[in-house]
Amino acid sequence: MEDTSATIYDVANAAGVSMATVSRVMNGNPNVKEKTRQKVLAAVDKLDYRPNAIARGLASHKSTTIGVVLPSFVHSYYSRMVVGVDDVARMYDYNILIVNSDGDADKEIMVIDDLISKQVDGLIIMGNSISEQLRGRISRMRTPVVLAGMVDKEEQMPAVTIDHFASVKEAVGLLAKRNQEVLLIIGPMAAAINTVRYDGYKAALKAAKREFSELNVIETTYTYKNGYTLAERVIASGATAAFVTDDEVAAGLLNGLLDNGVSVPEDFEIITANNTIVTKYTRPNLTSIDQPLYDVGAVSMRFLTKIIAHEEIDGKTAILPYKMAMKDSTKK
Repeated sequence: MEDTSATIYDVANAAGVSMATVSRVMNGNPNVKEKTRQKVLAAVDKLDYRPNAIARGLASHKSTTIGVVLPSFVHSYYSRMVVGVDDVARMYDYNILIVNSDGDADKEIMVIDDLISKQVDGLIIMGNSISEQLRGRISRMRTPVVLAGMVDKEEQMPAVTIDHFASVKEAVGLLAKRNQEVLLIIGPMAAAINTVRYDGYKAALKAAKREFSELNVIETTYTYKNGYTLAERVIASGATAAFVTDDEVAAGLLNGLLDNGVSVPEDFEIITANNTIVTKYTRPNLTSIDQPLYDVGAVSMRFLTKIIAHEEIDGKTAILPYKMAMKDSTKK
């Protein structure tokens, strides 16, 4: 099919100016007479001209595109961060290209290499952990990277997150005031973010003068189904409260408990970690750490624009404030 879209040559011809003048108008250059500017804009409007971003990129050595790598398209935790990334990207005239790694380390490298081949100007990576393979790949490439919502214990890469140690310590401390046994239901411990949460859990128990037991730490992967099937194990443990590091797992656990005749929060209290929309879908609503997920995405994108522009950033890790969203899965 023949491409009938207007070109910069067509606009220049219709306005009776040079292509250089059209380019200056489209790029906001002030050194153009107002009458000439209006003639060009009228021609642009009449011909429905759209500048070619790829061509602009070839001229400026920039693609005006940011790659966003996340482990799941459907998980609400990441979708809120992506909205923040996109809003700030648009403010700075960037497009975003979102790819899904399915939480697979090999696929993550593959999709990152694919984005690099498309000459993206920067990468924002979301997830729970940084594999050594990924760390090595990032160290060898020139494309700037920011981690959104992730923890890099080695602080080699710029990251935007919350204080997961303090937030978990606070949440578990609230549960420990009323409950002798508090479970920690956590994602894979290979992830740095979960080792930090684990340390926060232990610190809260120590502060509350509660005994720590590895039997009260349940490692799982983040799905609603896994949370639901954990209900019988949780009941058998004899514990009366749990801190859960994922909202979908917490929702599954809640429904599993209810289906087994356990009342929440009367018989069992739950606090979860992300305060996504999932916490409002459950009955009762889930008490949660309220992470500023939109802000995490937005600040990550702003970090990246500064790095691309060779501007200084304050430190490698930005710690954003969190709150506790007290709802109905905990006692008043």
